[in-house]
Amino acid sequence: MAVTAVSGAEIRRPVPRLRRLEDERWLAMALLFPTALLLGLFIAYPFIEGVLLSVTNQRVGIPGEFVGLDNFVKIWNDSIFRTTVWNTFWYTAVTTVFKLALGLWLAMLLNRHFKGKALVRAFILLPFIIPTVLSTFAWKWMFDPTFSVINWTLFQLGLITARINWLGDPDLAMTSIIVVNIWRGVPFFAISLLAGLQTISPELNEAAAIDGARPWNRFWYVTWPLLLPVTMVVMLFSVIQTFADFQLVYVMTGGGPANATHLFATYAYQLGIGTGLLSEGAAISLAMFPFLLIIVVVQLLYIRRVETR
Repeated sequence: MAVTAVSGAEIRRPVPRLRRLEDERWLAMALLFPTALLLGLFIAYPFIEGVLLSVTNQRVGIPGEFVGLDNFVKIWNDSIFRTTVWNTFWYTAVTTVFKLALGLWLAMLLNRHFKGKALVRAFILLPFIIPTVLSTFAWKWMFDPTFSVINWTLFQLGLITARINWLGDPDLAMTSIIVVNIWRGVPFFAISLLAGLQTISPELNEAAAIDGARPWNRFWYVTWPLLLPVTMVVMLFSVIQTFADFQLVYVMTGGGPANATHLFATYAYQLGIGTGLLSEGAAISLAMFPFLLIIVVVQLLYIRRVETR
C-alpha cells in the first residue's frame, strides 16, 4: 500500500465556532460582551456625551460652540451651586451616620432568636422595597401644613398650637428630607449588617463572655472588628446612592423653598431641563464626579487596609 506523505506544516482545518466556546478565553469574552455592551450604551456613552456637552454653550434647540471651562467657572460663582455643594455633603453625612447607627441597632436585635423573626425581617424591608416616588408622596402628605398627620399628632399631644410648614421653611425642609432618607435607608443597613453578623461565629462571643467580658466589650473588641469590612462596603454603596439622590428630594421639595434643599442632581435637572441650559446642567452633574470619586477611593483604600489586617 502506498502512503502519501504530506510535506511542510500540517494543514489546519478551521475550528468550528461552537468549539471555540470550549476555550476559556472565548467563553469569557462571549459572557462579558452583553454586560460590556450595556455598560457602554448606558454609562460610558452618556458620560462622554456629558463631558462634551459641559465644555460647550449648547441650549435646547441651539447648537453649542466650544467654550472650555467657562461653564465650570460660571457655576462656581453661582451662590446656589455653592449652597448645593454644602447641602449635598451635609445631607449625605447626616443620613449615613444615622442609617449606620439605627441599622446596626436593628441588626443586633434581629440577630437574636425570638418568635416571628422571619416576619419582622420581611416587615422591616418594606421601606426599602416600596417605590421611592410612591413612599415619598406619602411622606409629602404627612408633612403637608394643612393635612399633616404629624401636625395633628403634635397638636393632640399639646406640643404645638399652630401649624408647622415643614416643607416651607428652609431648615425644616432639609430636616424633613433627611428624615425620609434615613427611614428609607435603614432597612438596607439592617439587613446587610445582619448578614455580616451571621457570619461571625457565636463561639467567639461565648469565649469572651467566659473570660468575663461585658456585652459592650464583647461588641467593641470582638463583633465590631469582624463586622467592619461589611460595614464599610455597605457605607460605600449608601454614600454613592445618597450623594446622587434625586427622586426623594425632587418629589418632596423640588429643591425649594428658595433653592434651600437642592442637591447636585436636582439643581442640574432644574438648570439643564427646566431652563434649557443643557451645558450648565451637564457641568453641574460633572462637578459631582470628582467629589464622589475621592469619597469612593478613600473608602476603598480603607476597606483594603481593614481586610489586610
